[in-house]
Amino acid sequence: MHRPTPPGDSRVTGRTAALLAAAITVTALCAADALARCYPFGPRTRSVNDLGNQYIPFHAHLWDLLHGRADGGLLINWQSGYGASFLPDVGTYLGSPFALLVAVFPRDEIDLAVYVVTVLKTATAGAAMACLLLALRPGRWWAAGLLGASYALCGWGVAVAIYNPMWIDGLIALPLLCLVGEWALRRHRPVLGVLIVALAWIANFYTAYMATLAAGLVLLLRLLLAGLPRRQALAAAGRAAGTVALGMGLAAPLVAVVYLGTKHAYPGREGHFVPVPTDDLLARLLPTTYSFGSPALYVGVTALLLALALPFHRAVPRPVRAGWTLLVIAVTLSLQWAPTQLVWHAFATPQGSAYREAFVLCAVLVIAAWQTLSHGPPDWRALGAASALLALLAAVASRSALVHRYTWAVFLLAVVGALGGLALLAAQGRGRLAAGRRRTVLAGCAVVLLFGGQLGETAATSAVASRLRLAHMDDYAPWGERQQTQADAIAGADDWPRYRTEPGRDQTVANDPLMVGGQGVQYYSSLTSDVLSRTLTAVGGGWTSRGRSLQSLDNPVTDAVFSVGARVHSPPDPHQSWLPRGGGPVTVSRAQVPPLVTVRPPGTSAHTGVAAFGPSPYRNQERMLGSRVYTLPRATVRTASGRPPQRGDARRPGLLVAAPARGADLPGPTITARCTAGDRVFLWAPHFSGTARLAGGGPVARFRSDADGAKIAAMQPLGAVPAAGRVRIELTPDRPSRVPDRGAVGCLDTAALRTAVDGLRATAATAVTVDDGTLRAELPAGSKGTAVVAAPRIAGWRCAAGGAEEKPAGEYYGLIAVPLDGSATTLSCTFHPPGLRLGATAGGAALLILILLCVLRAVRRRRTAAPTTTTEQPERLTHAL
Repeated sequence: MHRPTPPGDSRVTGRTAALLAAAITVTALCAADALARCYPFGPRTRSVNDLGNQYIPFHAHLWDLLHGRADGGLLINWQSGYGASFLPDVGTYLGSPFALLVAVFPRDEIDLAVYVVTVLKTATAGAAMACLLLALRPGRWWAAGLLGASYALCGWGVAVAIYNPMWIDGLIALPLLCLVGEWALRRHRPVLGVLIVALAWIANFYTAYMATLAAGLVLLLRLLLAGLPRRQALAAAGRAAGTVALGMGLAAPLVAVVYLGTKHAYPGREGHFVPVPTDDLLARLLPTTYSFGSPALYVGVTALLLALALPFHRAVPRPVRAGWTLLVIAVTLSLQWAPTQLVWHAFATPQGSAYREAFVLCAVLVIAAWQTLSHGPPDWRALGAASALLALLAAVASRSALVHRYTWAVFLLAVVGALGGLALLAAQGRGRLAAGRRRTVLAGCAVVLLFGGQLGETAATSAVASRLRLAHMDDYAPWGERQQTQADAIAGADDWPRYRTEPGRDQTVANDPLMVGGQGVQYYSSLTSDVLSRTLTAVGGGWTSRGRSLQSLDNPVTDAVFSVGARVHSPPDPHQSWLPRGGGPVTVSRAQVPPLVTVRPPGTSAHTGVAAFGPSPYRNQERMLGSRVYTLPRATVRTASGRPPQRGDARRPGLLVAAPARGADLPGPTITARCTAGDRVFLWAPHFSGTARLAGGGPVARFRSDADGAKIAAMQPLGAVPAAGRVRIELTPDRPSRVPDRGAVGCLDTAALRTAVDGLRATAATAVTVDDGTLRAELPAGSKGTAVVAAPRIAGWRCAAGGAEEKPAGEYYGLIAVPLDGSATTLSCTFHPPGLRLGATAGGAALLILILLCVLRAVRRRRTAAPTTTTEQPERLTHAL
């Protein structure tokens, strides 16, 4: 047994261990990226999947907010989705205090800023775990630093959280919340504990929820092992529960907004949990294994060996051995059982990886390893038993396809380093060698073996994960010449809020407006509103991520409806291999469009919602515009052989068109129709994948959809109707696809559109001002009918005409609508995110209770001295544990 370290020395030891863990973490992460030749140490991008599409763009928008350059504020993001609630996105993606560090970097180095923030957060997680380990039980500071880094560099950290940087806040929160539990157990730092809980839930409530459950399990085990009287144990549990409740109350203003924001978001995919095979589960404990759908449980061979040695280490009290071993087994089993999976994920099956709580098991394994090492190095018997278990684990894992040849090379070298280092520590602990310099050299060799093995295997594991992510996920280039050119073009055309400037159809990332500026419909978030997604789909918009990633719609009718007065046209992104190479310069097209607020004639209902849309996107556009501008000709579809295509079934309606066979020299499927010469031809085929163009020339339109419905293609312009009036569209599918059996082709009468736009402009608002969550407009005298704001009617908007009291806004085909009786000359709308008032009330109550408790605590300290039992409890508790 180690003697408790004096408080003053323990603080110094804790700081040293924390710094060591942080240094190892930073070194390993940077070495791994250099080994993988990934940004910023090589030419390969690290912006895979949602990191490039969501997180970096949101941090770019935060940079703009902090520097006063964003359109909107904390309440409304006017740059995305034609006006999206931003506070839920802050709570989901930007709540971490570390996110503010992006402000010190140049705007064109936003990728580097996010990388540095990610590394710093991961290092902080290691430092926090090192401090927790020494708080749980005194021990060698360097060992706490080593195991703290093992936790920060766990498989979940380097394979999953590294490209989901907001999840790393959960990696930090877990050891900090366990520390809060320790303080509640010992009656220490009650106010700091509340603040830590609040900060954890504000930083990222999703992973904080999992970390809070894990900390509760750790505290429960600590109470059981302490052997305290029932009254004292219940009191400690009550203090911990009160601390968590107050902390969550302080975080409620943001958490409530995020929670209710998910209720108004477009529904995602309904999934069912299927546990992975045992061999895949065990394989993820080994270095350099990777897959998206299995739990990343790697913690390093040293930590794994120590955790496996715990049941056999006789220096550890039996209750401690049994308790922590059972907790490791229980958490492992909970990962593989559907009901407990739902509990870990707040009773909602996650979209994407099903094992987002894997970091909890990594933490429990590391703490179990610390219980082994802090009681002294395991003896030969314990090391032998652990080695046998590790060999059995590796034998079962060898059946998994996740284990590669290089896995065994890295694994064997790590085993040699771990066993060699632990064996030298065990020999030193028994004192068989002479004291003095030889003993110091022996300890030094042990430390070199342990640290060298950990750095090597972790760097290799992280590098392999980086390379395999690039091979299996979409990736995006960091900020470069293309984005800068787009940003310059948008800045030259921007005149918000007079009109919107669309970043364009050929996007670089799914959140282009946040990256390069403008006010587009492109928006990708877990909180993309239901009303926005359904409105855009109804008028022919395209999306990915099952409706949560909306794309720009290049259409003059919707541009008129949404006041898009300037549109950027860019060549295809050369970084995307599936897109054609080449293309012209970035250009900007302009159009006369109505302002943000228009007045529709009397008889227009202010309660016409999204449900009033019909099946044709062309007619739905006309409903929103208020005028008939399209001709919908009868179209004939023929296959490559000239025959009518087969029809789909009720689940997948439409006409089936197949991709041409390889090497076949046959024309592709065609669509023919007749329209008025000079009209503009549009093709709506949401479930078609490939290219389309008018026969005889014209632009090539790309359609991108997939078979499982995660992507649908947007309506595309194809050019002008020839003088003969005969439209022939040539299709080139790249996979078996479907086109609508009716209403696929629309011919736009541009003269009728100009007349409709002129009519809207004549009666529209004369001036519009926008400031974060407030919109004001001046209306022509005597305006009657319905004022329509070209912004989605998301929950939280309240409007008033003239000096009337604000009421919840009406809806006009998914847009904000307010009835007018002819007396009002002004319109005002304000936005309050759902849940903000409720959260503010809960937060205010929690703050008041916390202040009262602080006052009572101070008064009590002045009036009476602390009871003897209170001062003795921490020391007695230390010996009991």
